[in-house]
Amino acid sequence: MIKVGIIGSTGYAGQELVRLLLHHKDVKIVWYGSKSYIDKKYYEVFQNMFQLVEDKCLDDNMDELSKVVDVIFTATPGGLCASLVNSDVLEKVKIIDFSADFRFKDVNIYEEWYGMKHVSPEFIKDSVYGLCEINREQIKQTKIVANPGCYPTCSILSIYPLLKEGLIDPKTIIVDAKSGTSGAGRGAKLDNLYSEVNENIKSYGVTKHRHTPEIEEQLSLLAGENIYINFTPHLVPMNRGILITAYASLKKHVTYDEVKAIYNQYYKDEYFVRVLDKGVSPETRWVKGSNFVDVNFAIDNRTNRIIMMGAMDNLVKGAAGQAIQNMNLMFGLEETEGLKLVPMFP
Repeated sequence: MIKVGIIGSTGYAGQELVRLLLHHKDVKIVWYGSKSYIDKKYYEVFQNMFQLVEDKCLDDNMDELSKVVDVIFTATPGGLCASLVNSDVLEKVKIIDFSADFRFKDVNIYEEWYGMKHVSPEFIKDSVYGLCEINREQIKQTKIVANPGCYPTCSILSIYPLLKEGLIDPKTIIVDAKSGTSGAGRGAKLDNLYSEVNENIKSYGVTKHRHTPEIEEQLSLLAGENIYINFTPHLVPMNRGILITAYASLKKHVTYDEVKAIYNQYYKDEYFVRVLDKGVSPETRWVKGSNFVDVNFAIDNRTNRIIMMGAMDNLVKGAAGQAIQNMNLMFGLEETEGLKLVPMFP
């Protein structure tokens, strides 16, 4: 059995990680970390875990944790994992970090967009961006996985095939994104109160959202050139879900069948990426509670642009599910183990 420790187990992503790992036949969770609920039973924080988890919440002592587990998940805000990791820890365990601490190869970009000094940049070179469908082989070999952000996961997987094949002009990419409220985390914030969110939709972080440089860096690595995009996220009054609508100019005339063949080529062996039928738009309700990403496209011949679309659950494929995918790869397990979840409806 793989012994798992979770730092940040009482956030939305942390709880989702616990929920999924409880179904994983090769895993035993031995450390439920939570700075806010030390010594409180886990089920007392999340009543859905009653009679399922009897453990008490522990602290975030990574040095002690590394002595008793094989892998540590850090479902925590930016800066914490970087402040806890060290060479001794990495000699003992693998780390899968949910924050942006090790997502950027250029530490200056991280420090500029996140407004903090990176305290362990020496480990960046050894980390791997954990988008399994693209970096599968590198993930298998690394000790540190930077679990991608939810918006970047959906955006990149929607755009990646056409960018890689050179069909779209990278200078024209625009990403319009929408997310449920769980994407903002579990902390109490005025803007996330029910009366503030209900019956409302709004854009936020316009021109300055932190996922912008993450999408740009990954697309740039794929394209072999620097790419800058317009990325605008929106908050919508639902618990879960990410919807991406991306736009780009075509470099040449293409038919539906030609573009569909490209998506099929890239994703035919990817269990978690579903290329939808012609004319079917991705919807968050058809991926809720699952690790699937539904993608599709539409060609606008009138403007010579293509619309690339994606939908996924921000807490599963956008966080906990993708982290488990990464863990499975790192430990040589079947990649889909614990993740063959049928989407919930309604």
